[in-house]
Amino acid sequence: MAKIKLTKNELKKQKDALKMYERYLPTLMLKKQQLQMEIRVVEGKITRLEETKKQVQEKATPWIAVFGETGICTADLIRVQQVHTERGNIAGVDIPLYKGVDLWVAPYDVLRTPLWLDAAISLLCQILELDMEIRVLREQQKRLEQELRTTSQRVNLFEKVKIPETKANIKKIRVYLGDQQTAAVVRGKIAKRAMERVSQ
Repeated sequence: MAKIKLTKNELKKQKDALKMYERYLPTLMLKKQQLQMEIRVVEGKITRLEETKKQVQEKATPWIAVFGETGICTADLIRVQQVHTERGNIAGVDIPLYKGVDLWVAPYDVLRTPLWLDAAISLLCQILELDMEIRVLREQQKRLEQELRTTSQRVNLFEKVKIPETKANIKKIRVYLGDQQTAAVVRGKIAKRAMERVSQ
């Protein structure tokens, strides 16, 4: 605890600080709740997308075995060119919002490739699109969790340190000023009696 001056000016400064802490604390607590709620929403979206991805992957399982047999390499067949995002804002936090993905599909000869290749490419594109959306959501989650940590630290600082410390400082200054006032009254009475004795 920093050393404080035991003066009326310091008392006013401490009271002003206490008012500020008590005014900002509810706002910080509200922000903390909003961030917690948004994190749960993002986690729910991620869970749903991962479940959808799992279902699409199960549909793609038969094609994966066939790819190996025919010597077709999926890495050469489809690539992510660009992920489109937009800037969003939740509770004062800048987050990326998924807007889509551009996929590049290698040109292939329809007459020389197996018939199932079109369906397999479609499933692989779905999986890549889901992967990119999940990646953007994980970035949202990461940023929201970082802000939640910072906000929680501020709430704890105000709640457990600053407000109790400021209240203790105010009490200490009031007691000291009260003692000084009492001592001044006592000194005044003593001086008055001494003056009365001298004048008699």
